[in-house]
Amino acid sequence: MTSTGKALRMRRIIDPASQSTVMFAFSHGTSAPEVMDGIEDPIGRYEAARAGGADCIFVAPGLIHTLAPVIGGSRDMGIVAKVTATASRGGTRHQERLIASVEHCAELGVDGIVALLPFAPENEPDVITLTAELGESCSRLGIPFVAEAEYPNAYYGGDDEDYAGDWGVPYLRRSARLCAELGADIVKSNWPGSAEAFAEIVGSVAVPVVVAGGSRESDLDLLKKVAAARSVGAVGCSVGRNIFQHDNPTAITAALSAVVRGTHTPEEALAAHLEDLQVTA
Repeated sequence: MTSTGKALRMRRIIDPASQSTVMFAFSHGTSAPEVMDGIEDPIGRYEAARAGGADCIFVAPGLIHTLAPVIGGSRDMGIVAKVTATASRGGTRHQERLIASVEHCAELGVDGIVALLPFAPENEPDVITLTAELGESCSRLGIPFVAEAEYPNAYYGGDDEDYAGDWGVPYLRRSARLCAELGADIVKSNWPGSAEAFAEIVGSVAVPVVVAGGSRESDLDLLKKVAAARSVGAVGCSVGRNIFQHDNPTAITAALSAVVRGTHTPEEALAAHLEDLQVTA
């Protein structure tokens, strides 16, 4: 049975009225091998995404202190703490390390935690253990657990490995299932290229699934992808680069929100919020 604390916090991550969510992934500083353009201004990007209607933000614990002065108000986002970081310069690839305990995140007053959990040949035993430990701690403390069950290069792309081609949907389905079995409350997965393929991922778990925004792409392509994921059962999206690298982060967040809530088609959302921008990758 879900604890009262977890149920209340989930309502700040997934909108209870529409049972949908727009997650702003602003945690690339912990996982990308270099500092990405657009993450230099945490407060500005936080306020832009909030104004656009995002439900929550993924942010590392250290940045929660930075954002504390502007968190709170009549319409605020849930705070989901990123608790892992990628050791990208070590001799072994795809090493995820815990950077904050669930207990510490609870002390910070967060609404949930999120972890990148790439089940790669180089690290699978460690990541299975890490996932299970996070699931157990979150269950005990009533903290929602968002699992990024994604390809190892999800936060940066451009890897020599063709994970989508070599591993594909079977990998994403297994990763999603492992995370759900080990205690995740929400699973985030990569877009596999079609609604039919994404439906296989959604159908493999009994917890809510969100689609990852991925690398920069045209506004319309992004909105169409999110709409397609919603059409086969995704509860929403988790978007980072396509918001924080956008010329108008508030506008693209508002367009995503309109598509996720089902009030606009992708084309209508583009016209309503981005008509003067038409940003492309």
